[in-house]
Amino acid sequence: MIRTLQNTIKQDKECFAVPKSVQEAIPIHRLWPDGIFQFGTKYSKTIRFSDINYAIASKEDKTSMFLGYSELLNALDTGSTTKITINNKRLNRENFRREILLPRQDDYLDGYRAEYNAMLMDKVTDSSNSVVQERYITLSVHRKSIEEARTFFDRVTADVTSRLNHLDSHCEELDAVERLRVLHDFYRTGEETEYHLSLRDCMRKGVSFKDAICPDLSLIHISEPTRPY
Repeated sequence: MIRTLQNTIKQDKECFAVPKSVQEAIPIHRLWPDGIFQFGTKYSKTIRFSDINYAIASKEDKTSMFLGYSELLNALDTGSTTKITINNKRLNRENFRREILLPRQDDYLDGYRAEYNAMLMDKVTDSSNSVVQERYITLSVHRKSIEEARTFFDRVTADVTSRLNHLDSHCEELDAVERLRVLHDFYRTGEETEYHLSLRDCMRKGVSFKDAICPDLSLIHISEPTRPY
């Protein structure tokens, strides 16, 4: 196991080359619609998971959650890299209005709906409630081909999802469009509602998907690239 870990650390040491463009600063060489990204010989896959009510759980439940989380960490492959990302971002009010608020029905209950919607909007206006957390687990592994990588991810993501579900955490594997959305929101803060990406259109027009997510050149300071989620 120690030798496997040493080989993984050695493989993760990649030579950094100064990018010649903003697009080159995004460390993705290739992607597949199912959400697998390639960077060099490393492939990655991301799972979004929800929070669990650990703080309000009973002492017995907390012990059970802790043991379950420990089993999850111990079950991860030592030949791969696992990163847990907590992404704090501002609440998208446009999505909030569209997905949460009650629409008008043109009946006698519209007054109550308007009052309820106003109460919710007052809550999210408060600075402490206008920030939402998104949680991700990103699995990365060095493989010789996409077929080997996909076989690995099929096995590991199924195990991780099963263990998180046992902890009452809802899990969702991100496809390529959703993973790129995370990067878009990170690189283009304040432009979350402007994300519209179709991989089919990119291939048809012969343009790079990086053009849709990269920040403006005037706003970027190029240093070591941010690893994809």
